[in-house]
Amino acid sequence: MATENSHLHTILDQDGAAILDVERGLISTLNPTGAYVWQCLERGEAFETIVTNLTQETGEEPLVVEADVREFIEALKQTHLMSH
Repeated sequence: MATENSHLHTILDQDGAAILDVERGLISTLNPTGAYVWQCLERGEAFETIVTNLTQETGEEPLVVEADVREFIEALKQTHLMSH
């Protein structure tokens, strides 16, 4: 599920991330959790690993985290930040 796109440039800070899509001239912003998931995807981490780690870090129910991560990944696909 890696995001390896040379036309995307990411800036991370404590507030989250900004992703510049050079090809489309668009900037997308992410909150800290979205930035965390984005970084995991860039490293090629498995969906299940991301969900497990977020569940442990947040204390949320695993099914809630799983649904949120799926929704986030789908949003990345719809905005063309991640390939289908």
